[in-house]
Amino acid sequence: MSEDARTVTVTRPADGVLVATLDRPARLNALTVAMFAELDTLARDVDRDRTVRALVLTGAGRGFCAGYDLDEAKELPQLSAIEMLDRQEAGIRAFAALRAVGVPVLAAVNGPAAGGGLSLALAADIRLASPEASFTGAFVRIGLSAGDLGASWLLPRLVGPAHAADIAFTGRTVGADEAAAMRLVNRVVRDRPVLDAAVELAVEIAAQAPAGVRLSKRALQANLEVPSYAAALELENRGQTLLTRTDDMAEALTAFLEKRRPAFRNR
Repeated sequence: MSEDARTVTVTRPADGVLVATLDRPARLNALTVAMFAELDTLARDVDRDRTVRALVLTGAGRGFCAGYDLDEAKELPQLSAIEMLDRQEAGIRAFAALRAVGVPVLAAVNGPAAGGGLSLALAADIRLASPEASFTGAFVRIGLSAGDLGASWLLPRLVGPAHAADIAFTGRTVGADEAAAMRLVNRVVRDRPVLDAAVELAVEIAAQAPAGVRLSKRALQANLEVPSYAAALELENRGQTLLTRTDDMAEALTAFLEKRRPAFRNR
């Protein structure tokens, strides 16, 4: 990973697992242009590193991510339309790159996820929340749209259009338990730090056949957008055919017959 990153800290708590911590705790890990660039670089580095099998996103301190930093936001009304588009696209590049990472991305939401922080959590494949987590799409409260950094596409697909409209039109805050009830998060972790639970789940994912997990993620994401069941089946068929050509599938079958754990080599 990049050694000159200033707002994102990267650690490897277990084989195959990378944890990226938004590291601006005094600002509740608010997003900046610099952080967008670092997240974009992180996503591309992860895709180049075949030893990484799962990526966990979390926040330092008591927050996950408070959205776009208000100090930088003060500049927005003075930017030209093209300058604003450039800044918006910097964020989009980062979030789209994270969502497109070939390995599963887990969000360990340890506190408030507001505005762009909500969008960042939505970009993950799996979301675990602490009891202190909260989710706010407060765009309308500052004169903006909930169509920001992918939120208007991802949120209705997770919670349904009615819940998404409620969150988007009111800008209200959703607590951890309500978020679980509406399927915004997979579960609320009460018995230990949410990051520990996310790392444990990431370790479980990392133990599976790497190519199988990658193509499972690709199928799940791609089939959110295909127009028909038939198109989904076609994509699935291609993935399964490809995986039967891998050494790891042969090893998995042999290990099953020999009643032992498979030794995957990502080949």
